[in-house]
Amino acid sequence: MSGNDRAPRPGDAPFTERTPRVVAAKRLTRRSGRDRAERFLAEGAQAVREALAWAAAGRGRVHELFVTDAAAARNPSLVRDAVDAGVPVSAVTDRAAAALSETVTPQGVVAVCSPVDVPLAVALGDGARLVAVLHGVADPGNAGTVVRVADAAGADAVIFAGDAVDPHNGKCVRASTGSVFHLPIARARDAGEAFAALRGAGLRLVAADGYAPEDLVTADLRGDLAAPTAWVFGSEAHGLPDDVVDSLDAALKVPIYGGAESLNLATAAAVCLYASARAQRA
Repeated sequence: MSGNDRAPRPGDAPFTERTPRVVAAKRLTRRSGRDRAERFLAEGAQAVREALAWAAAGRGRVHELFVTDAAAARNPSLVRDAVDAGVPVSAVTDRAAAALSETVTPQGVVAVCSPVDVPLAVALGDGARLVAVLHGVADPGNAGTVVRVADAAGADAVIFAGDAVDPHNGKCVRASTGSVFHLPIARARDAGEAFAALRGAGLRLVAADGYAPEDLVTADLRGDLAAPTAWVFGSEAHGLPDDVVDSLDAALKVPIYGGAESLNLATAAAVCLYASARAQRA
């Protein structure tokens, strides 16, 4: 069953892993396939629920929902919401669901969605005050977690800059727990273009740098964090290149009071973004 506005019914022959629609969707597990089709997969009830709300708000489109019998039984309201929204719902076998999954334990519910990213100018909009920039962050789990943190901190946008991971990567989408559907996301292969757009929007560019001479607390006490800020985060393994740090308006480190050598990317991002969010709301 596919291409209509009803949920799968008993007796419908489910799609298998060889069904052309499933084969086409499986190509979206690769970046090249996503780029060609301009679609991506959102797996799991939470992600699909957020995708449907995102589409209902007119910010994107859910093209199809694949669901196993067991997953449909566990999530009847989700299937009903998809049907009510006019999204084709296609029954699939467990093996077909596994083919579409990038997890060890497939959840049996996968949505085919249009891309979430928007142009830089749209992402920054009018009056953006807090933005997270992921410069060359290659690990999709880290990137997705930072998107989730930025969403929780009330950031206005997340920018994937330079040679960064695709925000539509399956692991990134899962790590965001649906936050990729909540706030504007933009991609800028040219990091300099992103920095120029951020400055043009009135934001101060601050590097999160573990080797910076000044720390977050000092800057906060001085009132610097109350200004519109774009926090720039580098990869977990290498941080930000020196030339990038030098090109920004400031560099701050998170003070470490104990014996830990450093903080991981997502934790550092949470500290930095929440510090700015608190200062801006004070």
